Amino acid sequence: MPIEFAEITQPDDTPRSTTRPRFGALDALGDWLAARQGATHATPPRRARIVVFAADHGIAARGVSARTPGQTPALAAALEQGGTPLGVLADVSGTAIRVVDVGIDSAEAAEAGEFTVRRGSGAIDTEDALTGDEAERAVRAGARVADDEVDSGADLLVPAELGVGATTPASVLVAALTGTEPVAVVGRGSGIDDHAWMRKTRAVRDALRRARPVLTDPMDLLRTVGGADVAALAGFLAQAAVRRTPVLLDGLVVCAAALLAEELAPGARSWWAAAHLTTEPAHALALEHLDLEPVLDLGFAEGSGTGAAALLPLLTMAARLAE
Repeated sequence: MPIEFAEITQPDDTPRSTTRPRFGALDALGDWLAARQGATHATPPRRARIVVFAADHGIAARGVSARTPGQTPALAAALEQGGTPLGVLADVSGTAIRVVDVGIDSAEAAEAGEFTVRRGSGAIDTEDALTGDEAERAVRAGARVADDEVDSGADLLVPAELGVGATTPASVLVAALTGTEPVAVVGRGSGIDDHAWMRKTRAVRDALRRARPVLTDPMDLLRTVGGADVAALAGFLAQAAVRRTPVLLDGLVVCAAALLAEELAPGARSWWAAAHLTTEPAHALALEHLDLEPVLDLGFAEGSGTGAAALLPLLTMAARLAE
């Protein structure tokens, strides 16, 4: 059956007290959180959760990333052991990380996990990323994970992605939904050189041609040029809004998924805040399309949850200042 999300309840964004000293972005952040908590003054999140959706992308075989296809399982294992930049930042803020395998292409995996949709996606410049059934299962998987976290007590969610080549489908989706040409959305991602940048631009160009005929249908877009992680993120973001749970958006991949989530569940963006701005040009375009202003600009090249994790201590400070 078609995927339908419940109606989104809009938070009350009436400005809070103006009698105390003003602290600029921290005041705004505190007001944002208070509105989503339905309170006069914000309370520091008691159980923030970082949820990382991991998947491989067939387009990585085209040489669009500084990383090589097949590295995703090792990256996921390192993250679960706390040895990645995201793991370090999460540890500093005392935030737990959950890694959800929705599409890692691993020969070592004995069997599919509870949320696994497939082992890697199609190369989107020449074939669909997913089948229609897989796209639906991925969106539903993301929604189920959001429900799991909220039911377990999460009061703030930070979605992230992990997978070689993920910024390529994200760039295609942003280009398609904002009417932007490939050369204007392709960044350096994982640190690619000029030759890889040209390969990535060609891949985005060819995938964009495939995306345009299905531009008006978010599920068809996810099927054609998305991936299991992007689709799961879209479902996660939409359901988090249905459950009235605030979300910190991170980098390009999460924000590309957010564009689709807003299509699937109109009004969902009222429950999100943009944590930071990366150097990826498509990220700025996605945030502009969502009408969200990033809190931080630390010059991060990638997202992968790091920018939102860096903001978490400031969010606690913002709430404490409002007390």
